Amino acid sequence: MPLSEHEQRLLEQMERALYAEDPKFATALEGTGLRARTRRTVYAAAAGFVVGVGLLMGGMVTKLWWVGVVGFVVMLTCAVVAITGWRRAPRLGVADPRTGAPLRRRKTGVVDRMEQRWQRRHDEQRGA
Repeated sequence: MPLSEHEQRLLEQMERALYAEDPKFATALEGTGLRARTRRTVYAAAAGFVVGVGLLMGGMVTKLWWVGVVGFVVMLTCAVVAITGWRRAPRLGVADPRTGAPLRRRKTGVVDRMEQRWQRRHDEQRGA
């Protein structure tokens, strides 16, 4: 069940307060398990890429074209997995300079963008 807007605001205020009081502790609680899992995935994909290079070279040396094709497919797949894993990895200690709270990924839906614009206008009118 999603949180209401009021509950989300309260949670964000609590996060900002935690970051203001003890930023080192707050960054330690940011989800190291996900970061470690992503790092392992990227390392495994890099190792798979090296194996793919080996298969590609082995296929060229033995003149078995299908081994080279398999090596290329392995390389391509591992490269895609590593790049997407690296991009999705949470950043350690990255915080919004205005609020001090951890940055969140931007929502990309049309309704979410409209909501962000509405919120920004509302904040600008309130601040002016």
